[in-house]
Amino acid sequence: MAKLIDLKTFTDKRGNLTVVEKVIPFDIKRLFYIYGVDDSVRGGHRHHHTIQAAICLKGKCRIYNNDGQEESTYMLDAPNKCLILEPKDWHSMDEFSPDAILMVLASEHFDQNDYIFEPYGNH
Repeated sequence: MAKLIDLKTFTDKRGNLTVVEKVIPFDIKRLFYIYGVDDSVRGGHRHHHTIQAAICLKGKCRIYNNDGQEESTYMLDAPNKCLILEPKDWHSMDEFSPDAILMVLASEHFDQNDYIFEPYGNH
C-alpha cells in the first residue's frame, strides 16, 4: 500500500529547506514532473517493477490509490509530503491546482512494458 512520509524540513527566518535523503526506499533512476494540468486525470496505471515517490513541490493535487486490497486518497498540498507508491499501487492524480508542480522520482528508467493500465476490479 502507498505510504505518506514527511520529509525533514529546516525552517528559519530565511525560509525553508526540505531534504530528500535516506528516506526514499530505492535508487533514483528517473525524475519527472507534471505541471500545467487542466481538469484532466493523470496516471491511471500501476507497474510491474517501478516504485515511485511523488512530491507536490508547489500547489496541490490529489492521488487516488488502489493496491488491489484497499483504496485510499491522498492530498499532496505541501512540499514536505512524499507519497511512496509501490508497483502494485494502481494510481491516478487529479484536482491539480493551477500552480501545481508534481515531481515524481522513479526506481526504474521509462519502459512502456512496465505499465499496467487495467484497474483492479473494485475501481
